[in-house]
Amino acid sequence: MTAPLHETSAGEATATVDGAPDAPGTPDAPGTTAKAIEGRSPWKIAWTRLKRDKLALAGAFVVGFLVLVAIFAPVIVSLLGHPPDEFHEDQIDPLFGTPIGSWGGASSDFLFGVEPVNGRDVFSRIVYGARISLLVAFLAAVFAVALGTVLGIIAGYFGGWIDAALSRVMDVMLAFPQLLFTIALVSVLPNQFLGLDGSGVRIAALVLVIGFFGWPYVGRIVRGQTLSLRNREYVEAAQSLGAGRFYILRRELLPNLIAPITVYATLMIPTNILTEAALSFLGAGVKPPTASWGQMLSTAITTYEADPLFMVIPGLAIFITVLAFNLFGDGVRDALDPKGSR
Repeated sequence: MTAPLHETSAGEATATVDGAPDAPGTPDAPGTTAKAIEGRSPWKIAWTRLKRDKLALAGAFVVGFLVLVAIFAPVIVSLLGHPPDEFHEDQIDPLFGTPIGSWGGASSDFLFGVEPVNGRDVFSRIVYGARISLLVAFLAAVFAVALGTVLGIIAGYFGGWIDAALSRVMDVMLAFPQLLFTIALVSVLPNQFLGLDGSGVRIAALVLVIGFFGWPYVGRIVRGQTLSLRNREYVEAAQSLGAGRFYILRRELLPNLIAPITVYATLMIPTNILTEAALSFLGAGVKPPTASWGQMLSTAITTYEADPLFMVIPGLAIFITVLAFNLFGDGVRDALDPKGSR
């Protein structure tokens, strides 16, 4: 049966069949809606996966909350606590040197109680301690990722003696006793150095030392990824078009390394937090009276029997922070995994 002809506005005849699908390029029938096919970038796919991971989102929420606490520490302390270095001897039992009252002297004025002997506000010192832990962890991670990425991509792409030399340097750095070296270095630092003084010198030293000993881990990952990418078709195409080596490194290889670098950076931060806490616990971290979670744990050793809460609170702060970063890092790793389900 011949389909009826209908004239168009241009005077041309078109054939339509009842029940047949519209031809390409023709408007949809009245009352129907066309569902457009939308492409998804790798980052959009990763974000979709990450949104499904409730544990990762919970970790991200806690991380964001801790960052805000560290940034607005003075405001929070002015509203809910007392200056972190202010002594409150009236809150301490003069005979035993322990906080008056139960739960370490916790009350509406001192939310987490007070420190034994001197009566400093534990809540305020926990809030300010978050600044030290997060600052050292973030800056050390940035330093390690930047240095490891540059040296790793150079080693993987150029190969030959450059790769051999950088690989041996990485092996030596990985075998070096980081903790002992850091303690020895920080112990001989002067009180003033490069315009910094007191705890500023210690913070700068911790960032440089932790970051310097962390770059080989990033470097090995970036080197391995670069070795698998340097012979891909798009790299060979750029070479055949006359692109220089550093252009290929910057425009062809580096964008494809962002995902593994991001994953490792998120997993490196909690390790740096634990390292800073351990160094402060051993006396190689920031100088008193600057608040630090590891330093609070070290002080609590002598008083934990009379005031166990003073040890529990900084320990929980470290535990929750590291757990949140690990959950978020695991979620980011799963979201950026190209073999994951879409």
